[in-house]
Amino acid sequence: MDESIKFFVGLDAHKDSIAVAVCEAGREPSRFVGTLGPDVQGLLKALRKYGPAQQVSVVYEAGPTGYGLHRVLSQRGYRCEIIAPSLIPRRAGDRIKTDRRDCARLAELSRAGELKAIWVPDEAHEALRNLWRAREDAVNMRLKVRQQLKGFLLRQDRRYAGKTSWTRMHQRWIADQRFEHTADQIAMTEYQLAVQVADERVQRLTAALQQAVQGWRFEPVVAALRALRGVDTVSAIGLVCEIGDIGRFGTARQLMGYLGLVPSEHSSGNSVRRGSITKTGNAHARRLLTEAAWNYRFPARISNELRERSKALPPGIRTHAWKAQVRLCSRFAQLSRRGLQANKVCVAVARELAGFVWSIAQQAAPATHPAAR
Repeated sequence: MDESIKFFVGLDAHKDSIAVAVCEAGREPSRFVGTLGPDVQGLLKALRKYGPAQQVSVVYEAGPTGYGLHRVLSQRGYRCEIIAPSLIPRRAGDRIKTDRRDCARLAELSRAGELKAIWVPDEAHEALRNLWRAREDAVNMRLKVRQQLKGFLLRQDRRYAGKTSWTRMHQRWIADQRFEHTADQIAMTEYQLAVQVADERVQRLTAALQQAVQGWRFEPVVAALRALRGVDTVSAIGLVCEIGDIGRFGTARQLMGYLGLVPSEHSSGNSVRRGSITKTGNAHARRLLTEAAWNYRFPARISNELRERSKALPPGIRTHAWKAQVRLCSRFAQLSRRGLQANKVCVAVARELAGFVWSIAQQAAPATHPAAR
C-alpha cells in the first residue's frame, strides 16, 4: 500500500447520483459520507475536505457512465481507479446490496489492496473504439434487415436456388421478384430499401474507420495483425480497439485469461473439474477471435490477398504469422479428428490464436508494462 495515501474513497456512481464512503489508513471501518448529485464539482468539493489530492485514493465500479469521472479526478491529481465489477471480492453469505454498502466496501477493499484496476484508454482510443462499435452495430442491423427480407420472400414461397446469399446473383434474383398484389410489392420494395440503407451505412463507417486509424499510435500493431489468417483490416482494428495496449500483458496466458478463453475450473483435493470457458473480459474481442479461428479449418496456405496485405511487414512478423497458420490449421484438424464438437474446436483454436496475437503485437510494439492489470 502506498504510505502517502491517507484516505481511501469508494464511489458508487450512477446516472443521477454518486454515493460516497471514505476510510482512513489503518484499521478503522469506513463511514458513509452521503449521496451526491451527478455533478463532478460537488464531488470535488467533498474530496477537498480530506486534504491534498496526492493523499486521496478514489475507486469506483466500471459502469455506463464511462471514463469521464476518472479523467476529471486524474487531472486534479487524485489517484483514481476503475474496478471491474466481476473482480470485486464478494462475501458468500452477503445477500444485501445497497449503494451505501457498495461504496463502503470499495473503500475498505481499496485500503486492503484487494482491488485490481482496469486499463483506461485515452480519449483518442475511446473515440476510435466508439467508431468501431458503431460499425459493429450497423453490421448487426444489416443482418437483421436482410433476415427480414429473406423471411418475407420465404413467406411468399420464393426460394433462391443458389448456395450463397447476398452475392450479385442473389441480389439480382431479389430485384426480379414480382408480386400480384400491390401491397406485397410495396412491402418488398421497402425491405429492399432498408437493406440498401444498411449496406451504405456499413460502407461509410468502414471507410471512416480505416481513415481514422491512420496515424494512430497502435497503427503498427493493426498492420502486423493483418498478417494473420482470418484477421483483415477491420478485425485487426477491432481487436486493438477492444483489447487496448496489448503490451500491458506480461504473457500470452494473461491475454487468454483476460479474453475469457481459458477453461473454468472447480477442483478440490484429488478431484479436478474443468468446464466451459470463463467468458470474462471483453466479449467483442473474444467474438472476433472466434470468428477468425474458423478460417483455420482449411489446410494452411497463403492466399493472394494475405500475401498482398502482409508484403510490407518485416520478415519476422510474416514468418511468425505463417508459423501460426501451420500450427492452428494442424490443431484444428487434430481436434476435429478426435471427434470434438466443432464449436469447441473453434474456441480451442481461438485461445491459441490469442497467444499469437500477443506475440505479434509484442514484435510490432514492444511491451512497456510488466504485467496485466
